[in-house]
Amino acid sequence: MKRLHVHVSVEDITKSVGFYSALFAAQPSVLKPDYAKWMLEDPRVNFAISTRGREPGLDHLGIQVENTGELHEVYARLRQAGGDIIEQGATACCYAKSEKSWIEDPAGIAWETFHTTGESTTYGDGSGENRARVAHEKQSACCAPKLEAEPDVKTSACC
Repeated sequence: MKRLHVHVSVEDITKSVGFYSALFAAQPSVLKPDYAKWMLEDPRVNFAISTRGREPGLDHLGIQVENTGELHEVYARLRQAGGDIIEQGATACCYAKSEKSWIEDPAGIAWETFHTTGESTTYGDGSGENRARVAHEKQSACCAPKLEAEPDVKTSACC
């Protein structure tokens, strides 16, 4: 059975853990100085927060699967959805060992598809996620630097 994954970047992990623990009426299943994760059953979601994002807010969404067969099924869906897929493969991220790939939706939101295979004693260096995101950012011109003389205009969601 698949599980929706949501990762939010936060500035204050302690304050955010308190907020989400109250909201979900549950304590995190993983709690580290820079990361927390709730494995909720109602709704069925892997909700994670960390201080490792680029800026506070939605960092990425994803689909977590429970076995290799489901992972291949989701990978087939990625190919059908279109777009460039970044195959990260085996990696350590978020204090877990996983097999994963990334794709960007039409709105520029990063989607992670993954199968967790075990625990990791470290968060991971982020090189796989950063490589996937850098590849996507190079393909998108929506986030060009704003010139000093430009008025403060809101651009697309990817910026």
